[in-house]
Amino acid sequence: MNFNVNHPLIFVMVAIIILVVIGQSVFFLIKAVKRAKEKGMDMSIIKKTISSSAIFTIAPAISILIGVVALSKSLGVALPWLRLSVIGSLSYESVAAERALEALGLSTGTTITLASAFVTVAWVMTLGILIGLILTPILTKKIQSGMKTLEKKDKRWRDIFQDAMFMGMISAFLGFVFCDITNLFISDQAFAKIAEKFAANNDGAILTRTASLIPVLVFFSSAVVMAILGILSKKTKARWLTDYALPISLVVGMALAIPFTMWLG
Repeated sequence: MNFNVNHPLIFVMVAIIILVVIGQSVFFLIKAVKRAKEKGMDMSIIKKTISSSAIFTIAPAISILIGVVALSKSLGVALPWLRLSVIGSLSYESVAAERALEALGLSTGTTITLASAFVTVAWVMTLGILIGLILTPILTKKIQSGMKTLEKKDKRWRDIFQDAMFMGMISAFLGFVFCDITNLFISDQAFAKIAEKFAANNDGAILTRTASLIPVLVFFSSAVVMAILGILSKKTKARWLTDYALPISLVVGMALAIPFTMWLG
């Protein structure tokens, strides 16, 4: 029997997990509202807080939906739905899944037909994200304590250190964007081997040297859109632009990937 990444049983298992998470959210929402009433908070403020929070979760939800669609070709809908709705990260999940697929000799455009391959990718995605869960309770308090100590000595250096940590995290994903740029400079013989492997893993598709520029152009296009939206948000005081900047830049970047691919091969 052939394995199906969209088998109903997988959807049932995923739905059970997601329903448990939703149940937890509803439980704590009810407890929070009850506690707020005990404290004498105005009910209109409570309702406004709940409604505004719900509205502003739409923006990140769009980004997550894009991630599910991008991964669904290889992994089906159920697994990306689970990963990106419970504990996953859009930037991490896509990279982890693609690297696992490459190790199995597959690509993100190839549907998995073997249960062993599906389980392997799921384990890679799961074990990678577990590191954060393990390290967070162990290191967070120490890091926060160190940041407070640094702030007392020099607030400017605290800000620099915090920005440096954030840029370090972003740099890990920048490498993924620029990793194939060397294809423009390697010898014809070396590139021929890479192109042959690519064709074997992608049903005979032809790889060109300039194809390595596609993710770079998509990256810079998305960055430009993000910057424009940030400037417009600041100039017009439109907060919704800030909230929807990420999904808009993602959609524009993915849309531009089509003409970039047609142009560069």
